[in-house]
Amino acid sequence: MNTTISSNGLPQLPLATTNAENSAAQATTATPSASASASPADDSVHLTDSARALQEASSANAPVDTQKVEQIKQQLAAGTYKVNPHAIASNLLALDNQIGGAK
Repeated sequence: MNTTISSNGLPQLPLATTNAENSAAQATTATPSASASASPADDSVHLTDSARALQEASSANAPVDTQKVEQIKQQLAAGTYKVNPHAIASNLLALDNQIGGAK
């Protein structure tokens, strides 16, 4: 069973499993006596490199204004969030200029 952990309102991503982990999980479910004798202390979590990178990016030092995120969530839930298409277009053009340079 994969358990995903979400912090700061980030989307929950499925954890990648390897074939060896899938085989071990199938073997455990195939023998109910073995899984019944296993204690919760035997549980472990293995993070992939990309999961570790996501975890580090979501740390307290990440430049995320959680108060603003919560405010936007509340506005979306209430249906009062206003989209500013001019600001979006301006920021997209600025990003395009940064990536591809002015042509």
